[in-house]
Amino acid sequence: MDHAELNTEQVLKRDIPWETYMTTKLISGTGLQLLRRYDNRAESYRAQLLDDDGPAYVRVFVSILRDIFKEETVEYVLALIDEMLTANPKRARLFHDKSLANEDTYEPFLRLLWKGNWFIQEKSCKILALIVSARPKTQDGVVANGEASNSKKKFTTIDDVLKGLVEWLCTQLRKPSHPSRGIPTAINCLASLLKEPVVRSSFVQADGVKLLIPLISPASTQQSIQLLYETCLCLWLLSYYEPALEYLATSRTLPRLVDVVKSSTKEKVVRVIILTFRNLLSKGTFGAQMVDLGLPQIVQSLKAQAWSDEDLLEALNQLEDGLKDNIKKLSSFDKYKQEVLLGHLDWSPMHKDPLFWRDNITCFEENDFQILRVLITIMDSSNDSRALAVACFDLSQFIQHHPAGRVIVTDLKAKERVMKLMNHESAEVTKNALLCIQRLFLGAKYASFLQV
Repeated sequence: MDHAELNTEQVLKRDIPWETYMTTKLISGTGLQLLRRYDNRAESYRAQLLDDDGPAYVRVFVSILRDIFKEETVEYVLALIDEMLTANPKRARLFHDKSLANEDTYEPFLRLLWKGNWFIQEKSCKILALIVSARPKTQDGVVANGEASNSKKKFTTIDDVLKGLVEWLCTQLRKPSHPSRGIPTAINCLASLLKEPVVRSSFVQADGVKLLIPLISPASTQQSIQLLYETCLCLWLLSYYEPALEYLATSRTLPRLVDVVKSSTKEKVVRVIILTFRNLLSKGTFGAQMVDLGLPQIVQSLKAQAWSDEDLLEALNQLEDGLKDNIKKLSSFDKYKQEVLLGHLDWSPMHKDPLFWRDNITCFEENDFQILRVLITIMDSSNDSRALAVACFDLSQFIQHHPAGRVIVTDLKAKERVMKLMNHESAEVTKNALLCIQRLFLGAKYASFLQV
């Protein structure tokens, strides 16, 4: 059977020769007794054994994973642990029992993430995430496993585990080990681990944020809705982390989230996106981007729907109020600047408003004519004919309204770019490129007679 398609139930049907392992001294006599008592028993009986002597069973399971490398046995023990934690996730606390202070309980799972087949990798990831999340917190931070004061061995620290997990998760998102389960497993694990500060910083440093963006798209099947929800949950957790914000602001994150929230009827998906928007609203340029993306209207239509979740309704009200404040604060030039910097050029009213150009023409001088430089870059690199037409038109307006417009635009070497666009396949682009060239050659005095 293909190991990628194995499941816990099939693995647990195997007979493992525990006695043979004892005779070769790979497990102790006590270990054998515990295994005989536990193996192939009813769940209720096993539950009682774990209640009575849980840490002893954890020690046996971890020692087998540390000392025995036979694939069938490793899979079997991982299946036993997975079954035990699935029945009661609180049992993950057993791995942190004081009696295991001399055991490196993390190491075998961390090693198996990279060494095993897909069944082994998936179970190791799931188990590690549960054990890590169940560790006891101390006032000064975190107790690492196996940190007994009399221990001479070097133990796997919690930071080693979290960084190792993040590395494996990013690898799965880039190049999944399993075609259909690699990415969902990684996202599911990330959604529980991104609460950890070390995981957030490691994930951002590993350039992991960009791996989430392609997964934000409208979903229809149950599996894809769950994956979308957990991806959005990751983004919500990252929205609390300052270093992640820069990437979220300059990528397609917001437009994609807006597309999803417009079309999704799944309450939990809508809730986590709205909570993310609420977090981001007051930070950087997010508020202005949200206004540009039409979020105020979307929030109004979402409020009109019958949601049962009170947190969602409260978040929608808060988001609506915050967006209204943002609209009040945004001057017309701020909106314009936002549009240009994001490359989302369209025929919004300000482009053709003479008052806008007259009142704001000196603002174009900011940051060494940054906005003009971006307009020229758009002419060079954009494939969107609407954006190209608007960029040409705006450049012509600058020439028209700025006393040194022709000289500045010529110095920025815009003429060659505009000339190229006069041969563009779109009539809208060629018309505005021609207008720009005419203004460049004729100067403001004569160009004012030119009509668009």
